[in-house]
This record gives sequence, structure tokens and C-alpha cells, in this order.
Amino acid sequence: MPDSLTALLDRKADILRRIANLGDFRPGSISTTIGRCGAPSCHCHRPGHRGHGPSFRLTYKVQGKTVTESVPDAPTREKAEREILEYRRWQRLSRELVDLSAAICKARPVDQPKLTPR
Repeated sequence: MPDSLTALLDRKADILRRIANLGDFRPGSISTTIGRCGAPSCHCHRPGHRGHGPSFRLTYKVQGKTVTESVPDAPTREKAEREILEYRRWQRLSRELVDLSAAICKARPVDQPKLTPR
């Protein structure tokens, strides 16, 4: 049995509350890089050496272009990870809200046109 309109509207209010309570968020992902530097005499160029790193990078899109930022330390990385996690929560909640809104549209009765005297 489908949910009543009242139950659907209550769920919508709950989702909107949860969205309003989200912390700071941003899209993106954290990745690591390991590499060799440009100094030929550096230890990273010795055979069997794995290179410098890991270095952490934050990658995201701005107007269709990929942007990569260096993440200099653990506190900055942890902050970015929290923000990315909140962004994923926002994505999940917004998908739920869209699906719920469609259910509300189906459940809401069609308004009858008002009859006027001729």
C-alpha cells in the first residue's frame, strides 16, 4: 500500500531538515602520488627506490575542468575528507528528495476546476 500524502510530506520535511543540518561540503576526491623529482642526483633516482611521497592531492571539477590542489598536511587532508563525505551525504539526500517529490506528485490529488454559474 502506498504511503499517504501526509506520510510522504513528513518524510520530505525530515529530509529537508537533514539537508539543512549538513556541515560544509565540497565535491572531489583525495588521491596519493609517488614520484621522482627533477634532480638527477637525488636518492629517488637510485635503482629500486620508490620515489618521493606519498603526496596527497584533492581533485575536483570546476566548469568541466579538472582542478588539482596539493594537500600539505594531515589536518588539511582530514578536513577535505570530511567535506567530501558531507558532499556525498548531500548527494544521497538530494536523490531521496527528488524520488520522494515524484511520489508526492503522484499522491497529491488533482484540483477540480471550480464551477462558475453561466
